[in-house]
Amino acid sequence: MSLDAVSLVAGIGAGFSMIPLGKLLFRALTVSVEDECSVVVTYFGKIVRIISDPGLNFLPAKILPWSKVREVSRQLDFRRYESIQINDSRGTTLLIDLWIELKILAPEKALFAVADWEKSLQSLLVSAAIANLGFQEFGAILLRRNELGESIRRDLTTETSRWGISLERVFISNLGLLPDVAQQLFDTVAAGLERTKANIEESGRLKAVMLEAATSAEVSALVTEAKGQYSLAVGRAYHKLAPNPQLLDAYNELYELSLLKPHRTVSFHGFKSGEIAAVDAAMIGAEHSHAMGPLLAERENGAFASAE
Repeated sequence: MSLDAVSLVAGIGAGFSMIPLGKLLFRALTVSVEDECSVVVTYFGKIVRIISDPGLNFLPAKILPWSKVREVSRQLDFRRYESIQINDSRGTTLLIDLWIELKILAPEKALFAVADWEKSLQSLLVSAAIANLGFQEFGAILLRRNELGESIRRDLTTETSRWGISLERVFISNLGLLPDVAQQLFDTVAAGLERTKANIEESGRLKAVMLEAATSAEVSALVTEAKGQYSLAVGRAYHKLAPNPQLLDAYNELYELSLLKPHRTVSFHGFKSGEIAAVDAAMIGAEHSHAMGPLLAERENGAFASAE
């Protein structure tokens, strides 16, 4: 291989090796800023420049050892804090989960105004939750979740604004109870339902009794009225029969006969009025029945014999 060929290959190899080196040098001297992001440049810990416009920026001082570049996102972000224990107004221990939407407005404050805004925000959030929910009952917290979340956000806004952070929304995403407290609550609700059921059943029973009594009273009034109408009808019938004495006497006789009970009545014919007293007639009827007893028995036996 000739010297020229070796030089050509070496030149090509050196050219290709310069590409990664140039890329590294380009990255060392420039800063790329994404949309909704900011870059904070500091010299010896002092802020000298804040770049918020998206794009490529030439920054030769970036390679200096005392220079430091920090990237801060200004996009809408969220945090979720789970199982925060608080006590309501009745002393019941609750477990709540809080959902927070936030946005960094001032990157320099978020970096240097507070040592660690994540931990500070969590501490403030717990305090605000206790202050706003500690005077509420469990049922009220369930019904006013959005309102109470907004109240917590307003309490935190003053403090977080000093850190360059804007709280967009605070929402109570979950609300629970400790297992033993939940069981006690369920038992209380079950007892209340049983008591309500018993009250409804007793109220229904009393209403049914009152309705039955009212119905009986109405029926009695109607029966009484009907009986009165019967008496009036009989009176009108007698009034119509009064002009005809013979028909009235015949009706009275028939009515008296209808009152007689055949199985308890003994009738005597052939006696004139005053010839026999009622007591004598009764005694005669008794003796006659005793005398006729054997004859009737004989007739019955004969009837049975003939039947055989």
